Order: sequence, then structure tokens, then C-alpha cells
Amino acid sequence: MEPSAIIADVLSIANTSRLIAHLFQTQMERNRERRQRKLREYMNSERGIDLLESTGPRPLDIMVAMGHVDPVERRFWARETTTDWWDRIVLQVWDESQWLRNFRMRKGTFLELCDLLSPALKCQDTRMRAALTIQKRVAIALWKLATPDSYRSVANQFGVGKSTVGVAVMQVAHAIVDLLLSKVVTLGDVQVIIDGFAAMGFPNCGGAIDGTHIPILGPEHQGSQYINRKGYFSMVLQALVDHKGRFTNINVGWPGKVHDARVFKNSGLFRQLQQGVYFPDRK
Repeated sequence: MEPSAIIADVLSIANTSRLIAHLFQTQMERNRERRQRKLREYMNSERGIDLLESTGPRPLDIMVAMGHVDPVERRFWARETTTDWWDRIVLQVWDESQWLRNFRMRKGTFLELCDLLSPALKCQDTRMRAALTIQKRVAIALWKLATPDSYRSVANQFGVGKSTVGVAVMQVAHAIVDLLLSKVVTLGDVQVIIDGFAAMGFPNCGGAIDGTHIPILGPEHQGSQYINRKGYFSMVLQALVDHKGRFTNINVGWPGKVHDARVFKNSGLFRQLQQGVYFPDRK
């Protein structure tokens, strides 16, 4: 190639590069000016003035002014829901029979339960949204536990997300176990229970015991151990109640295939009976 042709090609490439750099720099300056103009218009508006006076310049505003980010107005960050059913109907209109039928307890009992669980269920509001109230979280958990409704159905009922229902159920369950289980489910006064059963025609009886199967999803490992005699996956709950039907001892967690007698023999209640802690000096 001729030297003159090489020089012409080099000059052409250099001119093209300078032109591209000039266009890129011009576009960057235009974008920066546009962002600064939008920021000035926003700050001069009533909304911008009120926000500046109340909170001062935010880090995001500073980044926008410096040209690091583009200002984007977000219309919403979550789906809009309604809580009118819970706020206006359940809390204000429902009578005792409706509470008892749907939540398995009266409103007074529900409010007392909320007070007892409040130390473990308190949540702080964030800048993104207000936390669910203790009453609403307890109501969501009780509704899910008392009815066969799906998580999606409960979520639509209370105006929350489906995942929120799952979180509320677990939070309330853990709070009940941590704060109430050891205080509420106790063997109590044996003599009072024996006298109560005797008045019903069952002498020398310290409790009524039975097992029930709690349906579960089949586990990945050893799934056959959880299939009970009725053919579905379950865990066994052994419960002892007094003459008023109140739980005095529970044992839960055995696979559904295990016989009730084996559950009883391996329970803490059986050991307490053997040691004479329960029914002392009695056969």
C-alpha cells in the first residue's frame, strides 16, 4: 500500500474517533442538563419544597443532582389491597357467635390472647410500610388453623400477601409455644381432676387420653413411615385432658404409622406415671 494511502486511512480513523468522542460527550452533557432541569422543577414545586423543609436533601436527590442516576417516579411498589372486611366488619360488627364459629373463640378470649402474645409479636414500622398489628396477625393465624382455607384465600380475606399469611402463622405458633405452652398445658391439681371425673361417674380417673392424626405433606425421606392406617400422611398427637376438657399434657411428632401404645410408652406422661409424679401413691 502506498504511504499516501496509509496516511489517509490513519487520518480518517482519527477524525472518526474524534467525532464519536465529541458526540458522546455532547450526549452526556445533554443528559446531565436534562436531569438537573427536572430536579430544579421538582424542588421548585410545592411537593419538593415541603419535602426539603421536612427532611432535607436525601442521598438520592444528591445523586440525581450529580448526574449519577436518573430520577424515576415509582407509581407503586406493592399491589393495592383492602382490609375493610377485617377493620369494619369483623372487629366492629361480628357478634360472639360469629367469633366462636370462625375463630373457635370469643372476642374477649381473642383480645386476651393478643395481650399475652404481644411481647413476642411486636414489630416496628419501617419507611416502606406499617407493620401488621398484633391483632391482625393473630387473627390470620387463628383463621388458617381453624378453617381449611388455602393461604391464598386467607390472604385475600385479610387484604395481605400470601407469604404474609405463612409468616404470621409461624410467628404466632412460635409465640404460643414459647410464652403459653408451659403455662397453660400443665397436669394441674390431680385431686381436683379426680373429684371432677368422679362426679361424672368415672371414679379414680385422672384424665382422658387419646391420639389423633394431624395431616401433613409426605416427607421426602422415609415417607412410608408417615402413612397411617387410614392411608394418608400424618403425625400423631397424643393429648390428655381433664374433666373440663382442658389439655393437661400433649405429645406430638411421632410418624403416623406408629401405634398409639408405642407413642404413649415413649411419652413424658408415661415416665411421670412410672415415677409417681402423676397419681402419687395411687394405683
